[in-house]
Amino acid sequence: MHDTSSPPPISVCDLSVVLGGASILDGVSLDVPAGQSLALLGANGSGKSTLVRAMLGIVPAAAGTARLFGANVAERRSVPWRRIGYVPQRVTASAGVPATALEVVRSGLLGPRNPWADRGPKAKRRAMEALRAVDLADRAQDHVQVFSGGQSQRVLIARALVRDPDLLVLDEPLAGIDRDSRTSLAGILASLRERGTTIVTVLHEMGELAELVERAVVLAEGRVVHDGPPPRPVPGHDRPGHDHVHPHESAEPAGHHAPSLRLDPRS
Repeated sequence: MHDTSSPPPISVCDLSVVLGGASILDGVSLDVPAGQSLALLGANGSGKSTLVRAMLGIVPAAAGTARLFGANVAERRSVPWRRIGYVPQRVTASAGVPATALEVVRSGLLGPRNPWADRGPKAKRRAMEALRAVDLADRAQDHVQVFSGGQSQRVLIARALVRDPDLLVLDEPLAGIDRDSRTSLAGILASLRERGTTIVTVLHEMGELAELVERAVVLAEGRVVHDGPPPRPVPGHDRPGHDHVHPHESAEPAGHHAPSLRLDPRS
């Protein structure tokens, strides 16, 4: 049972982001309570990934605030990064550097306050546990350059899980992986949800993760246009991230409701 008296894992208030002179997010407010599985949906260019990156302090806010477990992300030293796992969009596990799956996952333990956190038997044990969670323990010593897209994605998830995070944020985890890998990912996330992990997933389409999602926030042109039960496709359409799928959308934004691979890009 979650402590409702504690600050929520994510709290965003009137958040706006301007990049290259263009308004990307416009007054977004959003609270994500502990243990919830939430999907951020919307068409390409709607602001989904920017919202995640702003939540995590990777891109600056032009206005408003983003807090993680009560800490303002603008004050990075106050944020409990060890409680947060992040799988960014379209990043390969190898990142051009020869490395085994075990080495990649161990690197998820690194941080600005402990540059040696990936060393020693304890770090190896935690990394192996994370690889077992994504069913890749038997590939620990294999170089990630030989992995398929789905296997590489699972290594990146293990890299986030090695922290044993209370909050896991994934940006388009279904993109570019085969159906079997998508099904495997759905099973991994379902197990995490059962353990009480808060999960925020950026999706263009819910696909195999539809049963996992209990709340959907839909963005259009940088504003929240739906916040509630996951939208279902209307007859003749099967793309839940698209505008025509959301019969409850309106011109008015929804009201305020009760993150390289390293989480801290400066670490």
